[in-house]
Amino acid sequence: MDKSVAVFRKEHFNAAHRLHNPSWDAATNEKVFGKCNLPHYHGHNYELIVKVTGVPDPETGYVMDMKVLSDIIRDIVLERFDHKNLNEDTVEFKHLNPTAENIAVVIYDLLRPAINTALDLKITLYETPRNFVEYPA
Repeated sequence: MDKSVAVFRKEHFNAAHRLHNPSWDAATNEKVFGKCNLPHYHGHNYELIVKVTGVPDPETGYVMDMKVLSDIIRDIVLERFDHKNLNEDTVEFKHLNPTAENIAVVIYDLLRPAINTALDLKITLYETPRNFVEYPA
């Protein structure tokens, strides 16, 4: 088979964050980020969808073994971010504003080395049921 197929793995994690630009004053941060700038943080129940696209292996029929993909996501993303304060507990967001956009890019960059480069990778991250981002776009 030489047809490309997409497989998806859906996971979730819970994390707190604060959107804040330290080079701005408090009024500007409040104006731009609103409640997302509360000094004591706020949290989300993130829904993560990892899409892997490629030609199925002729011997297994898999684009990628979904158990392997699940284990990779658990080990690389969930263990790192679940039930964490992204600003305080992770190195990735010590100096990077943890917007949904930035979180999606960071997750992509963390997963990309663990997934065969012959396969395409896309991250979809839901911050709320109505607000989500995709990377790459």
